[in-house]
Amino acid sequence: MPTGCFIDANLFVLLVAGTMDRRLISKHRRLRRFTVEDYDVLVDLIRQDGPALVTPNTLTEASNLLAQHKNPERTRLFNVLRLFIEDSKEVVVASVDAARNNSFNRLGLTDAALLEVVTTDTPLITVDVKLYLAALRKGPNTAVNFTYLQRL
Repeated sequence: MPTGCFIDANLFVLLVAGTMDRRLISKHRRLRRFTVEDYDVLVDLIRQDGPALVTPNTLTEASNLLAQHKNPERTRLFNVLRLFIEDSKEVVVASVDAARNNSFNRLGLTDAALLEVVTTDTPLITVDVKLYLAALRKGPNTAVNFTYLQRL
């Protein structure tokens, strides 16, 4: 598996939207909890930890969240998403394996797939406290609570 860091779908949406146009962060309904400064912190974290790693599940969820914005920005968001997909390191987790993860019933398929692949070499950056705590069960340095970083 490549080294780098996984990011959850919400942060992936922030990454795509902020890359397209930082002003969109305050306009996209799925990003109301984030600021331009949060985008900058996320970009810095990814630079420190290596490339952003993705699962197909995370990409699908991020795509669905990005689609909740109207055109013409929606089309531009998908163009940026396409570039991220082309440049990303995608790690495939079979759905059957994710469904067997102990957290599947609580967190769902996308998060269970992430839990299958996070390690200390490929930690998860997330705003979801339940996902964060589940990832920490794999080891002390397997997850970063981005919500904590927002408060700093």
